[in-house]
Amino acid sequence: MKKSLQNPIFKVLASLAEHSKTEVFVIGGFVRDLFLARPSKDIDILVIGNGIDFAEKVGAKLRTKVAVFKNFGTAMLKHEDLEIEFVGARKESYRSDSRKPIVENGSLADDQLRRDFTINALAISLNKANYGEIIDPFNGLADLAQKLIRTPLDPSITFSDDPLRMMRAIRFATQLNFEIDAVALAAIEKQKERINIVSKERITDELNKIILAKTPSIGFKHLFNTGLLQLIFPQMAALYGVEIIKGKGHKDNFYHTLQVLDNICEHTNDLWLRWAAILHDIAKPATKRFEEGHGWTFHGHEDRGARMVPQIFAQLKLPLNEKMKYVQKLVQLHLRPIVLAQETVTDSAVRRLLFEAGDEIESLMILCNADVTTKNEYKVKKYRNNFELVKQKLKDVEERDQLRNWQPPVSGNDIMQAFGLQAGREVGILKNAIREAILEGEISNNYSEAFSFMLLKAKELGLKPIANKLD
Repeated sequence: MKKSLQNPIFKVLASLAEHSKTEVFVIGGFVRDLFLARPSKDIDILVIGNGIDFAEKVGAKLRTKVAVFKNFGTAMLKHEDLEIEFVGARKESYRSDSRKPIVENGSLADDQLRRDFTINALAISLNKANYGEIIDPFNGLADLAQKLIRTPLDPSITFSDDPLRMMRAIRFATQLNFEIDAVALAAIEKQKERINIVSKERITDELNKIILAKTPSIGFKHLFNTGLLQLIFPQMAALYGVEIIKGKGHKDNFYHTLQVLDNICEHTNDLWLRWAAILHDIAKPATKRFEEGHGWTFHGHEDRGARMVPQIFAQLKLPLNEKMKYVQKLVQLHLRPIVLAQETVTDSAVRRLLFEAGDEIESLMILCNADVTTKNEYKVKKYRNNFELVKQKLKDVEERDQLRNWQPPVSGNDIMQAFGLQAGREVGILKNAIREAILEGEISNNYSEAFSFMLLKAKELGLKPIANKLD
């Protein structure tokens, strides 16, 4: 272990610990990640005594600012590319109606006992007598070797005391591709209702970390199977299941969504594009209909889904800004490239897609590629080939017509000045006519052709231009 403490900061901490006769340990995620060979820039230092006092000694030695959080009994400083947090050892007790513990000073053993999982309770001594020694009272090293998430205490107590730990267990299992101990999984299912005392912000923070993992479906399956998903995100849980009428069934949209999510993760680390994958079919339960002689339909699920996005973002305390609008647009348009890929692609259809998608066109194509989850290899190959044709057509039309984030070549002001009009119905009719003519390829996307077209349309409406405006 001494070899793993190569950074000179550990010698500084050890020297100060000896000088001030303070017991100090590295604990938690940094130690876990040493054994997993994962890079970590966050170091948690456990102090037997006053963590803030010791942090200030370190800050003085390193000549760096110390941020103190008295309410939490912690302090933090930055050194080179590291963030080092200091906390005094403590023991905790909980009331049934709150996840905020009653905290008292404690020993190393007390502090390790209060940790969420055995793999996060590992500590390394920075003290002269046993520098570099690993303190592992709950066999966390064995759990790392077995790829197992397990709690130091009875998991029912651990999860009841702090229900967010249920989300954290699933998050770590997803990030690390570990199994969750069977007893712990059963405890999550039993204690799931306790999640209701946790703030939406904290829940969604863990949910986003699951979504950003390499294979998010691992976490969502645990959330669903334990019943947590039904409590924190019922709209997604409602996607589950297959209904059969007269021998006709539809695909399970929950597992389809998870496959789309995993597919998209192979091509992007963007959290909001991954959210678009989660929400692309979110309105299918609300739009599901059985039609005689045809089978199951989900007509309009893209429109209904887009309308659901703001409500879901508000419910989960996700940002109600351009991020939400980005996801909403992708949900709204997610069927369009698929339809194009099934048909002969016309310039007009491509122009309309470019016009509506704007800068999100690349994201939309990534989403639509991920949405192909059929097991039929012939269909997969056909879709993929057609998508490549659509992408090339998009590129060709964009280069020629410049329709991305389109601005009309003849503006409303141009129209009003040309005919001496006030803002009103006629101006709107002419603007729409110019836009449709460009999208249909009747005229090019330039001022000259658009202005000439406007004059012809205006004549049909009985409008006469002001002579001096045509000069």
